[in-house]
Amino acid sequence: MLLDNSAKLTRFRRQVLDWFAANARQMPWRETTDPYRIWVSEVMLQQTTTKTVGSYYSRFVERFPAINVLAAAELDEVNRYWEGLGYYRRCSQMHKAAQEVVDRFNGQFPRKYEDVLKLPGIGRYTAGAVLSLAFDERLPILEANTERLYSRLIALPENPKTSESQKQLWAFADRILPKKNVGRFNLALMDIGNAVCTVKEPDCTDCPVVRYCEAVQAGIQHLIPLPLPKEKHIDRTEVALLIRKNQKILMIRYHPHQRWAGLWDFPRAESAAEIPLEIAGDAVLQRRLAALTGRQFEPGKVLKTLKHCVTRYRITLYFCEGTDNGAAPLQNSERCESRWVSAAELAELPLHSTARKLALFLEQAKVF
Repeated sequence: MLLDNSAKLTRFRRQVLDWFAANARQMPWRETTDPYRIWVSEVMLQQTTTKTVGSYYSRFVERFPAINVLAAAELDEVNRYWEGLGYYRRCSQMHKAAQEVVDRFNGQFPRKYEDVLKLPGIGRYTAGAVLSLAFDERLPILEANTERLYSRLIALPENPKTSESQKQLWAFADRILPKKNVGRFNLALMDIGNAVCTVKEPDCTDCPVVRYCEAVQAGIQHLIPLPLPKEKHIDRTEVALLIRKNQKILMIRYHPHQRWAGLWDFPRAESAAEIPLEIAGDAVLQRRLAALTGRQFEPGKVLKTLKHCVTRYRITLYFCEGTDNGAAPLQNSERCESRWVSAAELAELPLHSTARKLALFLEQAKVF
């Protein structure tokens, strides 16, 4: 291993920090050591690009400037400020974690790694990132950029997502940490991975740590990290309904264990139909809608069609007029909360991105 002794590690650390001093990315959440604000940024950055997070972060911390403010807010409002970032479970878990911090730690973000790990939605990476950046705790991090960088530095022979690879990468991340300036060191490694050790064309000629890279020594840096086998998409048809009464429409809110937990949506369920003409007679769809809402709905004319992806599903969504035929003769534990809302109320509800597109369609088409 090229980083096999303390002298080499010392030079490696110094070169990483020297590079960072001249090349650090400027971001609003890097201008603070407040663990709450660092935590908010880290949660937002999970599976979301830095460019996207920028405006959301500023708006979010302006409305919820401290952890006690976030804890006291209604989840609907918190979700509304999160809307558009996706992966909405992150938001509800952060809200719940904020309430736990207020209840258990008197509103002070905990300093102990074990305490942070017990908070909802916080894993090893987020705990290490917050504590190293806020308090300079000697804790490693492993995310997309550093995972790729470390994989090349040690010429990892397997895909980095396997359990054995993760063990190796976390151990390496821990071993290379300095005793101080840990937060800056972690940020520096992320930035090297982002700007230099890129996915397709790593810029090895300008890499500050190229002399320590085993993949470069072996000439295989373009082959690492090894990819996982591609997951096949599953095609799926879903139907969302526009149910109207007295100039209001019916919306449902998903439970914590359901997709889009805590967000509002038009009554929506999977359909066995593959073409719009078959939707009206889809008994399976009607049973699923009844289970969600407790009402018997009959789909009608298709108003709009959308295509989008959720996890491994490639969804064709038909947005249809719907008729409410009364209470369904069943009870179901999966039933969502429901509410009749006006156009003004619809604009304020926290919706997932597809539901928001449908709401904007209704507004622009003057259907509602």
